[in-house]
Amino acid sequence: MRADRLLNILLHLQAKGRTTAKELSKKLEISERTVHRDMEALCSAGIPIYAERGIGGGWALSEGYRTNLTGFKKEEVISLLLVHSSRVLEDLGKKKDFDSAFVKLLAALPPAYRKDAETVRQRIHIDGAGWNRAIRELPLLPILQDAVWEERKLKIIYEKEGKREPRTIEPYGLVAMDTTWYVVAKRGREMRVYRISRIREAEMISDRFERPKKFDLAKYWEQWVSEFKSRVPKYIVTLRVSQSEGERIKSLPYVRFKELRTLGDGFAEIDIDMETKEWALSHIMHFGESIYIVEPAELREAIIRRANDILKIYRS
Repeated sequence: MRADRLLNILLHLQAKGRTTAKELSKKLEISERTVHRDMEALCSAGIPIYAERGIGGGWALSEGYRTNLTGFKKEEVISLLLVHSSRVLEDLGKKKDFDSAFVKLLAALPPAYRKDAETVRQRIHIDGAGWNRAIRELPLLPILQDAVWEERKLKIIYEKEGKREPRTIEPYGLVAMDTTWYVVAKRGREMRVYRISRIREAEMISDRFERPKKFDLAKYWEQWVSEFKSRVPKYIVTLRVSQSEGERIKSLPYVRFKELRTLGDGFAEIDIDMETKEWALSHIMHFGESIYIVEPAELREAIIRRANDILKIYRS
């Protein structure tokens, strides 16, 4: 609808400042000629929009002009309600700020929207803390956040495989994945990803760095995750299980399900990737006699040796 498009243009100019017709054309998926017609319509409606020609030019709003229109649709308001319960806000120390802004947003909504908002709030709650809230304390997250905002270098002590090493990094951004926080940073000439729970010490130093303008945190993270998955080791295990146990095994952490073949009488064979022999051994032992290892033979033999060792302890 044209009214929605005009409002989007107005809000875009308020948020981004000077914008070219080409940029608006791409963003709104319309022709540049349509952009020019929309600008004329806004000007006719009394909106103080002007155009500047030449390099660095484009369309812009007169300085100091702001509109009180938000253009929120009911579905957009509901989506914001879900963010209200986000664990990320608490981790970043922004929960109180968000709560304050959220109250102001609800107060500005039409009465019908406020009723819908309250209905959603009473029917959907997201507990981002989980069961292990005390374990997830991240005392160094605030200083990492400050360093990202201020583009300041950090001296950290990072623990990996039991070893602690000092490192100087340039933090480009923070990423929350499920219940785990990471910092994406440059070290020397290379980009790295550090798990924040493994950072034992962090000190923000006076040296600043210049974050590349073309660096896209979301795109980098997507690429890094893809490459990380390709480097994860593989250890394929075939198990004969009851179908109920098969569902339990598929829910184990770091287990990638491959295939399930029904055998009849409530039993099935499943192929799963458990990454390493040691990981497979430690987890399969928990299931006792309820599963049988079909392949690989080395894992079956390792289970037998482990079971015999346990028997020796109790028989002695």
